[in-house]
Parts: sequence; C-alpha cells; structure tokens
Amino acid sequence: QQLAQLQKEKSEILKNLALYYFTFVDVMEFKDHVCELLNTIDVCQVFFDITVNFDLTKNYLDLIITYTTIMIMLSRIEERKAIIGLYNYSHEMTHGASDREYPRLGQMIVDYENPLKKMMEEFVPHSKSLSDALISLQMVYPRRNLSAEQWRNAQLLSLISAPSTMLNPAQSDTMPCEYLSLDAMEKWIIFGFILCHGILNTDATALNLWKLALQSSSCLSLYRDEVFHIHKAAEDLFVNIRGYNKRINDIRECKEAAISHAGATHRERRKFLRSALKELATVLSDQPGLLGPKALFVFMALSFARDEIIWLLRHADNIPKKVADDFMDK
Repeated sequence: QQLAQLQKEKSEILKNLALYYFTFVDVMEFKDHVCELLNTIDVCQVFFDITVNFDLTKNYLDLIITYTTIMIMLSRIEERKAIIGLYNYSHEMTHGASDREYPRLGQMIVDYENPLKKMMEEFVPHSKSLSDALISLQMVYPRRNLSAEQWRNAQLLSLISAPSTMLNPAQSDTMPCEYLSLDAMEKWIIFGFILCHGILNTDATALNLWKLALQSSSCLSLYRDEVFHIHKAAEDLFVNIRGYNKRINDIRECKEAAISHAGATHRERRKFLRSALKELATVLSDQPGLLGPKALFVFMALSFARDEIIWLLRHADNIPKKVADDFMDK
C-alpha cells in the first residue's frame, strides 16, 4: 500500500530526481578517474616540489583538495540515500530492472559515510607522493604566514624603502610561489596531512607545517558558506588511532592558539596592508613606469589582500571570538 503511491508517481519521481541522481553518478565517475590518476602517478614515481615544478605540484594538490571537498560535501547531503533509493525503485517499476549504476553508487554512498576516515585508508599507498608535495611547502608557507610586525620590519611591498634599487626588477627564484594563495596552501596542508597522517609522527618539518596551519585558522571554506571546522574534525579522526595522544594534544593546543591569537594577527595584517596598498597605489599612479620592474609587488599585494579578505569572511561567523574587535576594522 505504501509503495502504491510511488507506483502512480514513478514517472514524476524519475523526472524530478534524475538531475540529483546523475550528479551523484558524475561524482562516482570523477572519484574513479581520480583514483586511477593517483595510482598512475605513484607507478610513474612523479617528482613533486612546489619550488621546482610549480604547475605540476599545484595541480596535483588542487586535485586532491577538490576530490576531498566533493566527498565531504556529498556526505553532508542528508537525503542522498532516499534520493538514489527512490530513483532506483521508480526505475525498476518503469523499466523492469535497476539502473546499472545503482549498485556501485549505493556502495559509494555507504563507504563514504565518514569520508575522511575512508580516504585516510585510501591514501595509504599515495602517502609518499602526497607528503613529498606537502613538505616542499616548508620554505614557502612559513614565509607567507608572517606577522604584520615581521612584514613591517622587512618593509614588505615598499617601493620607497630603498630608493637606490627602485628601478631594479623585483624577482625571485620561486616567482609563482610569491603570490600563491595562503588559503589554498592551508587547505593543502590541513587536508593533505589528515590523509597522510603517518608522516606527522616521523617528520619534524611536516609536523611544523601542520601546527602552523592549525594555529592560523579555525575553519576552511569548502564551497560558498559550507565550512570545515579543522580542529574538531582532526581530533575526531585521530582519537581512534592508537598512539596518537601527542597529535591530539597538538591539535588542542593549536585550537587554543587559533581562538586566542589568530584574530588579532590577521587584524594587524589587514591594518598593515591598507597602508602598504595606499603607498603602492600612490607611487605607481605617480610613476607608472615602475609597474614594469615592480609588477611582482603588485601581484603580491593583491594576493595578500585577497587572502586576508577570504580569511575574515570565513571566520567572522564561524568561530567563538574571544575579542570581537579583532573582526572589526575601524
């Protein structure tokens, strides 16, 4: 009797749920392709170092973050089981057989109930490639994640601090890394070291990167207003792993540091960047010829400003604020 109503409305159900159902199928196919590509990368022993082969390493890490984000977002759709179940039942009633993708799709939905836990198992064979790519950030990420005081002392972004070198081209051995998004690097480090967590116990560089990222943010943006609360998620994942008490204590200490100090640190950075950008705009509008040799400064300034705006937007509504003034610029 309960299914009789579905029998009557099967064509409507098929029509209305097809978009959702086949989006899930697309996710499954994307997952298959990613897994195949990651296996190929491991077999070919591809070398990853952000300071040497920037594009390859960045695209590799971006792929892993996109994959992780999609699987987390999938697990947050509460009606996912009902959608595929209803669609398949209506398909059976209409065509006399299940949809051919249904068994694999159903299995994927069940397997990725807790996506990060499943992916931690899945990434065991990929941990060498992933950890190499992440550890190559050891010079780049800490250099980008400095306090406003350190920026001020280094006279960062200032064209007039050294008049004698004003016409010299601004250059660096790792040019693309100078304006690489801090937000992207934090996602790489947080999700990356969750997936290959074993390296945190054996490599001090990995552990330092992990702790620095944990102290800098409390949440990461997944998509629009969907956020990932870093410390709680990491602690929940590590609490069931034997011998991880030290890592759990690290997470708790970093959480306290993030709640207590990250807001003030970022407020001071925004303050510094406002004056630095004003100075840069004034000098370049007066002497536009400097745009040639100092173009790198412009890209760096815009990148730093973007990172601070993104950080403020995602944290303003998503963390307990010990000092509300840290989130308001006067």
